[in-house]
Amino acid sequence: MLPSSTARRPHPGLARSLGGLVAVLTALPLLWVAGGAAAGGSRWAPADRATITPGVQMFTAGAQCTGNFVFTDRRGRVYVGYAAHCAGLGEATDTDGCATGSLPLGTRVRFASGADLVSRGTTHGFGRLAYSSWRTMAERGVRRANPCAHNDFALVRVGRKRVGKVNPTVPFWGGPTGVEVDGVDAGSRVHGYASSSLRPTDTLSPRTGVSLGRSAGGWAHDVYTATPGVPGDSGSGLLGPDGRAFGTLSTVAVAPVPGSNGVGDLARELRFARRHSGIDGLRLVRGTRPFEPIP
Repeated sequence: MLPSSTARRPHPGLARSLGGLVAVLTALPLLWVAGGAAAGGSRWAPADRATITPGVQMFTAGAQCTGNFVFTDRRGRVYVGYAAHCAGLGEATDTDGCATGSLPLGTRVRFASGADLVSRGTTHGFGRLAYSSWRTMAERGVRRANPCAHNDFALVRVGRKRVGKVNPTVPFWGGPTGVEVDGVDAGSRVHGYASSSLRPTDTLSPRTGVSLGRSAGGWAHDVYTATPGVPGDSGSGLLGPDGRAFGTLSTVAVAPVPGSNGVGDLARELRFARRHSGIDGLRLVRGTRPFEPIP
């Protein structure tokens, strides 16, 4: 699903048809239906051989999104983040995360690569939905406009037998180098990696562009990248100019720039998750390879 600048929420129902995508371009989510290197490098699969990484395709009840970053907790369990709307219910235009239903925790999610419009791709394992900001906000009766519209973050716990396939490094770019807690200012360079099933090849997965500034009281950022995110890219992560993770892709927008994307602020999303998910010691894992932006 791909919401717009005024209704930035993605959601499974949207991507069920290309016709629906065109019809709701102004409120379209980015979902398509069809440890740091020093602290724990030895724990992770080598970056060039890992199959569950940032940018992995994630399928939930038929809806495809993209993983953003790898996370762990105090017990050493491993999670991959994506957009909460990827496990949402309802119509494509249901963009209020506080009022839209979600699949239950424990829902199975498939990790894959190479899926497109005619193939389900290669399966690399399964995980279970462990946290959803949409579900949590609805259960807690949150009604504040900014988090309801922009807190779009979920975690899928990787099955124990598949943890050996995980590496936290962002493909192509390297990093992340940490979490950006101060946001990314307008004009800053941004980088991302997304894996929509709509793309015939992964050569267009690496994206770079510019921040258009923060919005929604700091809960969101607007970014413009080449290429812009499309359905199936929902949930993918964005890195700032120093490789810090600052956002998770949520919507496609017609404003402030046509084809730009709405991005949730990761620091705020993580802060909310730490407070309400019940996952003790939740933290982002830094990449095992240095961040290397294109000059």
